[in-house]
Amino acid sequence: MHLHVIDIAIIVLYLATTVVVGYWVSHRASRDMKAYFLGGNTMPWYVLGISNASGMFDVSGTMLLVYWAFVYGVKSVWIPWLWPTFNQIFLMVFLSSWLRRSNAMTGADWIQTRFGKGRGAQLAHIIVVVYAFLGIIGFFTYGFKGIGKFAANFLPWHLSPNQYALILIAITTVYVIKGGMFSVVVTEVLQFCILSIASFAVGIIAMMKIAPGTLTKYVPAGWDNLFFGWHLNLDWSTLLPAANTKIAEDGYGLFGFFVMALLFKGVLISAAGPAPNYDMQRVLSSKNPREASMMSGWVNVVLTFPRYFLITGLTILAVVFFSDQLRGMGNKVDFELVLPYALGRFVPAGLLGFLIAGLLAAYMSNFAATVNAAPPYFVNDIYKRYINPNANPRTYVRLSYLSSFLVVVIGVLIGWFVSSVNSVVIWIVSGLWGGYTASNLLKWYWWRFNGYGYFWGMVTGITASVTIPGILTRIPSLQNYASLHTLNLEVSLGFGLVFVVGMIGCLLGTLLTQPEEDAVLMEFYRRVRPWGFWGPVKAKVMAQYPTFQPNQDFPRDMFNIVVGVVWQVALVALPIYIVIRTNIPAIWYCLAVVGVTSVILKYTWYDHMCKVNAEIAADEARAVGAGD
Repeated sequence: MHLHVIDIAIIVLYLATTVVVGYWVSHRASRDMKAYFLGGNTMPWYVLGISNASGMFDVSGTMLLVYWAFVYGVKSVWIPWLWPTFNQIFLMVFLSSWLRRSNAMTGADWIQTRFGKGRGAQLAHIIVVVYAFLGIIGFFTYGFKGIGKFAANFLPWHLSPNQYALILIAITTVYVIKGGMFSVVVTEVLQFCILSIASFAVGIIAMMKIAPGTLTKYVPAGWDNLFFGWHLNLDWSTLLPAANTKIAEDGYGLFGFFVMALLFKGVLISAAGPAPNYDMQRVLSSKNPREASMMSGWVNVVLTFPRYFLITGLTILAVVFFSDQLRGMGNKVDFELVLPYALGRFVPAGLLGFLIAGLLAAYMSNFAATVNAAPPYFVNDIYKRYINPNANPRTYVRLSYLSSFLVVVIGVLIGWFVSSVNSVVIWIVSGLWGGYTASNLLKWYWWRFNGYGYFWGMVTGITASVTIPGILTRIPSLQNYASLHTLNLEVSLGFGLVFVVGMIGCLLGTLLTQPEEDAVLMEFYRRVRPWGFWGPVKAKVMAQYPTFQPNQDFPRDMFNIVVGVVWQVALVALPIYIVIRTNIPAIWYCLAVVGVTSVILKYTWYDHMCKVNAEIAADEARAVGAGD
């Protein structure tokens, strides 16, 4: 792609500004570990929410979403449940509050709150650190492949994708390692503002260039319909036959079954809580449990509108003006060319540089958040806990610099040799999360679950996540299916098998060993206040603390999750319908749904959350005053 000199100047200026700003605020992070890893728990919820949204607005994901929107139309809203996107609703409703009440610094540090300091807790602590590094490296590799391919299509210096990725990583590493959470958050807010302006501009350009009646000539019937039956029922055969081939390869023809599998998988993953990555670090960095929940809810609002204005704008520009070229490719069509084509042809000079800078910002934001999540697990959970618990605070910060650098080096080495973004996506959404889910589901909701059960559940789950996907593709009866439907096979079958194996490990590890000490369980239950199967512990806490109010909010939380998921889907669909304008009533339906669900959540979630957190804070103050 040929970039105008003004576009190149904007991109270079942006990269320089990001480094300068990130480095400028870095002095605030050098005081101690809490400042470096959590920003001192001083940053407002709305700033952390924008930062978290910026970290999720990645280039690799944007390229996938544009492809999905092109082929599947408005029904593509459901496909990101692969991750699952509605995990933010679970966090908003109750899990962010629970997590923040632990006052932990990392996911591994949280283990001590739940399981104490015994042998089982130590094993659980170690396995969380291992998992955290696996997950961080996985997401690092995912971003490495995506940004390399994106940069090679847009930047003018004729380097390979891996070389571009290496350069961008080097630039970002300068301020991430030095500045910790402060630098990451400040630069992410700047990056998100740039990206949002450019995203809305692209959506408006698409609306100006394409009339609704024109768009309907290039898409099959039902393309603009959010809802679906058992079958997808999108027929591209007369418009773009390769799209039908792609649907068959993805394995999404039985769309109803696919979405049901995503819902089942997504509920389990979401109920398990956030994985030990940048999302968890934002929750732990919030000022208090109330702001942690508000931050998770805010992410849904600030991320949705700019991202889907951009995605939908690029999609309809490509559908109308790029379909002929795609047809000419025959069966070798590459739908990942949709994004660079639409940007290169329809975005004017100046704005193109601004938008490319924004998309580079999205990658750098995601990369920065991922790298920043890694050092706490090495410094706080290994070095401080097992090697030198009394070191000078500046020593811990300097070790954080070193561990960040090592994570970058390892991630680059792995990313350099990985063949595709899709292969990393498959491993993350099916295997890695399948191995994580069983242990982290039980830890919140079952009192008898102990550190040994957590350890063996994670060990068996992670082992299964590495071995089962390969075994499935070697079963003769599944080989032909797997060659065409790899992602669907992994989601519907691979995840389920990994989850079952992990659950067996959890149960055997727990039931063959002793429960955790009463004091540990009682303190966790009193501080975090989960609902679930906590009857024996609840009775002991209430006997010792007669004024204690147990959590009775399970029905309310389940209701709010259902309402919240509907709210989130309507928030995603609304900007899509605004940009395509082929179904005007749908815009009003989405607005009505957003309005009604927002009012419901105001009374059933927000007001109640504020009341409960105030009561818990008062109870904690009474406990401290009583010398507890």
